[in-house]
Amino acid sequence: MTKTKATPKLVVFDAARYLNDDEAIAEYMTAILETNDPDLLLLALSDVARAKGMAQVAKDAGLGRESLYKALAPGAKPRFETVLKVARALGVKFIAQPA
Repeated sequence: MTKTKATPKLVVFDAARYLNDDEAIAEYMTAILETNDPDLLLLALSDVARAKGMAQVAKDAGLGRESLYKALAPGAKPRFETVLKVARALGVKFIAQPA
């Protein structure tokens, strides 16, 4: 009887697992903003919201939990006001600096 090697199970990367303090969140958001990719920004906001607790972020932003999920879904086109509310609820702010 031959033994077969067990194939290692890979865990899907989830950025939310590593966003456990304000400094990590700020660095992550800064790196994402530098890409100038609006879809990636929504993904990052979603990652941070999941790290902080989606229900609490929705409440702090004045949104329903399902509305928050829809606003941050891939391909969504949320209003800028919504993005600012979510950022405020996450404890982050966008800062302009010379390019």
